Amino acid sequence: MNTANPLHRSPTNRMIAGVCGGLAEWLGWDPTLVRVLYVALSVLSAAFPGMLVYIILWIVMPLSD
Repeated sequence: MNTANPLHRSPTNRMIAGVCGGLAEWLGWDPTLVRVLYVALSVLSAAFPGMLVYIILWIVMPLSD
């Protein structure tokens, strides 16, 4: 884990709540790539409840300043 860049929701790279944008900033990836991968994983995997995980991350991840 990168302590210089803690995991948080992004106030700028957001479509709904900034969860994927925050993950992208934390990983150093493009936000669009993270969104596409998250949706693909959610749709293609019956064992990955994407909406439920997104809502939990929305609640747990703090909003960046």
